[in-house]
Amino acid sequence: MAKSAKKRPNFNIFVVGQAGRLSYEALLFVASLRQSDPDFKGRVLVGEPQPGPNWPRDPRMADHIRAALEGLGAEIIPFDTPVFGDPYPNGNKIEGLLAMPKGEPFVFFDSDTLVTGKLSDIPFDFTRPAASMKREGTWPVIELYGPGYGDIWKSLYDKFDLEYEPTLDLSKPDEFWERYMYFNGGWFFGACPQEFGQRFLDYAQAIQTDRPEPLVCQELYPWLDQIALPLVIQSFGGGRPGPELDGLDGDTTCHWRILPLMYAREPDHSIQVIEEVTAPNKLKKIFKEYDPMLRMIYQGRGQKVRAMFDRNNLPRREQMIRNQIKREGFWMR
Repeated sequence: MAKSAKKRPNFNIFVVGQAGRLSYEALLFVASLRQSDPDFKGRVLVGEPQPGPNWPRDPRMADHIRAALEGLGAEIIPFDTPVFGDPYPNGNKIEGLLAMPKGEPFVFFDSDTLVTGKLSDIPFDFTRPAASMKREGTWPVIELYGPGYGDIWKSLYDKFDLEYEPTLDLSKPDEFWERYMYFNGGWFFGACPQEFGQRFLDYAQAIQTDRPEPLVCQELYPWLDQIALPLVIQSFGGGRPGPELDGLDGDTTCHWRILPLMYAREPDHSIQVIEEVTAPNKLKKIFKEYDPMLRMIYQGRGQKVRAMFDRNNLPRREQMIRNQIKREGFWMR
């Protein structure tokens, strides 16, 4: 056992897979990892929520998709969802961490992520957690006569006795949203998934049930995980990712999110990878079951969307891209 422990890879990968869309996305993630980083020796853990009172329907994946994942070397780990479940499925990324191996460094990815390079070459520092900066200023929404960004964010750090000042990006002006530490939950990492997950759960529940006064007029859903995430990262001594992590949301991974958006705006290499990964007949039979993949990848609708946009001159906001795709009748998710 001691010998195998020495050979244990330095981090595990965690994604969520459940019945429906996420099962196909998780399979695509694992297939792209195997193609783009065949030397990755870590464990690939696909968390699967289990039936319970918070799920009106069985959230477990279909047997043939489970078999395909296991055929690619992934391990399926069940987890319970006593807090969130179907009313807030984003909570899967929080509660699922509690089923991960304790004390083993982890990297979480949203299932709608494509691995396009050597993930094993990314120099993660698990003593300093970080998360994705591929985000827009979606939260908070500032009311005309309400508290500003600074009051809102400071109230959260104060609630959990965390330092606020070190989280500010002083290169950005006061009351500009990018001054305040805010992440996309598409990827994040830490030293111990159970410790990270428990604190994530504690903070999210505390915000949900007893929000600070400046948050009274703020909508918490679907942003709750992204509200709590910077606080969790700060509490473990982390912060914004440094340049050594540029491959994430860069040359190494692509958080594609929705297929029409991927074809509209992601680089040629990402499109090449997704079409190569989905080509083998064994996987093609499965991916064709999911209508957006059938139409966007196999029936060529994605390439029609791609022809509508200049990647060097994309609309400034995502909503503008969505609207243009919808006008042409190509939107689906």
